[in-house]
Amino acid sequence: MRIAQLGTGEPELVIVGGIHGDEPCGVRAVEWLLDAQPTVARPVRLIVANERAIDAGVRYVDADLNRSFDYVSTKTAYEAGLADRLRREIQGKTVLSIHSTQSTHDPFAIVSGLSDGVEPIVSRLSVEAVVDAGPLEDGRIFDTSSTVIEVEAGYQGSETATANAKQLAEEFLIATGALPGELSATERPLFEMGTAIQKPPAEDYEVFVNNFARVDQGETFARADQRRLQADEEFWPVLLSAYGYRDIFGYRGRKQGSLSPA
Repeated sequence: MRIAQLGTGEPELVIVGGIHGDEPCGVRAVEWLLDAQPTVARPVRLIVANERAIDAGVRYVDADLNRSFDYVSTKTAYEAGLADRLRREIQGKTVLSIHSTQSTHDPFAIVSGLSDGVEPIVSRLSVEAVVDAGPLEDGRIFDTSSTVIEVEAGYQGSETATANAKQLAEEFLIATGALPGELSATERPLFEMGTAIQKPPAEDYEVFVNNFARVDQGETFARADQRRLQADEEFWPVLLSAYGYRDIFGYRGRKQGSLSPA
């Protein structure tokens, strides 16, 4: 784990990249800030989390680091030690955790509840939507005593995701007062994560719908080999992709209205 800092003093702000080793955009955003060395009004901790997985170009070594913060499911894995250390480094701080996805090229944010510390920041980020993960934390970084905003910066491995990650990191620092600048708060559509959509056993998968676009009851939303899957009820896809996850397509999101700038 690589840990660095902008400014002096004990940081209250943290930017984390590289929780997944196959998502380089957050690592590049951290390295970009380290190269630029901007003068900050508030100290900022910068973390590249899973260096071993990054060097190997794999998602994780033994277990998903973003499912390892519960001390139970992965306690004997290499990533369990990383989770312990990362928890200590972000405890009680305001955190931007940068990821990428196979589901959509447009950045969006994932939070666990809309606390007073989350809303003023996330409403100023260049994201198309905000997703409340709610109780579906399952050992994720939200399972720490920290104010955490995850951002999915774009398609995994793309240059667009890297550019978006840098922009989101800069906006986070402006929104939290670490860098000078003004960002207008903007209304964002708000979704609840919902339940997982399981994948039937198959060799080939395909998704026919777009994330955050309503899927009506009875609509065909995906394919597993020759089997076409239809919605039992309406939902709004969240993190839906053919191969982003091994066992699930993504989540049955629910529209919760909008996150108001106010």
